[in-house]
Order: sequence, then structure tokens, then C-alpha cells
Amino acid sequence: MTTSLGYLTSLYNFSGSGSNSLLASLYGFAGRTVNALGQNPVQALATAEKSQTQQVKATAAKPEVKRAIDAFTTGVNSAKSVQELLANPKVMQVLLTANGLGDQAQYTALAQKALQSDLSDAKSLANTLTDSRWKTVAETYDFAHKGLSVIQQPQVITTIADAYAEVTWRNSLDATTPGLSNALTFRGEATKITSVDQILGDRVMRAVVTTTLGLPLEIAFQPLEAQEKAISSRLDITKFQDPKFVESFVQRYLVAAGSTGSSMTGTPDLSSLAIRSNGLVV
Repeated sequence: MTTSLGYLTSLYNFSGSGSNSLLASLYGFAGRTVNALGQNPVQALATAEKSQTQQVKATAAKPEVKRAIDAFTTGVNSAKSVQELLANPKVMQVLLTANGLGDQAQYTALAQKALQSDLSDAKSLANTLTDSRWKTVAETYDFAHKGLSVIQQPQVITTIADAYAEVTWRNSLDATTPGLSNALTFRGEATKITSVDQILGDRVMRAVVTTTLGLPLEIAFQPLEAQEKAISSRLDITKFQDPKFVESFVQRYLVAAGSTGSSMTGTPDLSSLAIRSNGLVV
């Protein structure tokens, strides 16, 4: 254990001496891997994981977050129809954010129609959209068949409120350590990766993998086959079953993201929770 920690200290400069880490120097990121709090990315990740429960609770208590949650709760409880519920911007802000669709909140008409999709109809909007998140959320609440009966359950309201606070906290992490929210999510989801297409179809997985592998953002404009080859030729995805490999991969991502000053997502997503792929468990 001592040898391992000594290696990591040298590799990531845990000593706080101000000198460049071995990894930063090796990849040309020297001088750019310390965040505004004086932590290197790996230290920031460890701190975030250790303080998560406390920090999420503190985030929920912030006036602006509390107001958003209170407005959401009031809106859900007072709604008389699904249409009324989904037409309430304060409800949609929290609902979409908590369910990993915060980046889609501006598309109100799309959101309202997609969430009311009847998934038994193959032609319904949520079934035809390439972004599978809509289908996941539509299935979770099943507005088409169950109306307000799911979302108005007290435990469901609480689950959504808690998720909103956690996503808000995770998203704030990038302000001091670029890519940190993605790193937290990827670390928890990596063992579920079974195909390159799964990586390409998930915003966070795509961001982490392409950034770590040094692939340009422009790869998204290439044919799917070319994108698949670009990743599969550089990465053996079966290695994500190895916790040590995942840890190393996440650390490489944080260094790479820190070197650019952004999390490399193009349009930052609040979906740092596993909610993105699985939906809230309500």
C-alpha cells in the first residue's frame, strides 16, 4: 500500500509542493492540473466522493435550490392534469434536471409531447427519438396510461427533489474541477459498458472516453462506423470490468479535461446521476 501511494503521490503530485505531476508533465499538461481550491483532479475526486452526502444536503438547503424544489412540489400537488403539470416551467425545470434531461429544458413542446408518449405505440415520439433518455423518463412516469398517479406519490416527489439537489451539486463541481461530475458518473457506470455503441449513445460516456483517448469533438460528425472504429481501435472495452483500469481511465480523463479548462461535453449535461441510463427508481 505504501509503495502504491508513493507512486500516486509522484504521479499526481499529492504533496502540494507546487511542482508538476509526472502525468501532467508526460502528457504536456504541466501547470494546468490544479483547481481553484489548490487540489489536483484526483484529490478533488476523492474529496467529492467523501463529502457527497454532506454536500448534497447543503446544496438542497441553498435558497435557490429550496425555492425550486418547493415550487416543483406545489406544482405537482396542485396539478389537475398531465397537460397542466407539464406546462408548468417550474415543474419541468426540476423534473427534467432530476431525470438527466436538464439540457433539454428549453425544448418545451418536445418535452411535453415526448413525456406523454404512449410507449405501446412504436410511432410515438419517445419511441422514435434517437435520444433514448426521453423513452426512459416517459416509461418511468407513464403519463400516457397512469396520468398523475405516479408523480403525485409523496415518495416519488421526494425522490425527484433529492435527485435535483444531487444533480445540482454534481454540476457545480465542474466550476472548480473541469470534468469532475462526468468522472463521478463514469466511475459508477463503467462496468456496465458492453459495446462501443453504448459509449457513443451516452453523453457522459462519450465525453469521458473520447477526451481520454484524445479524439476530437468533430468525430461526432463522422459516420457511425468511423466513430466506432476510432474508439475500438484504441480501447479494449472489456477492460472496464477491471476496477483498477477504470480508476486509471478516470484519472487520465480528469487530467485531460483539466488541461482544456472544460469537461469536454460540448453542451454540459446535468445528468451526472445513473438516472441517465436507468431512470429514477420511483
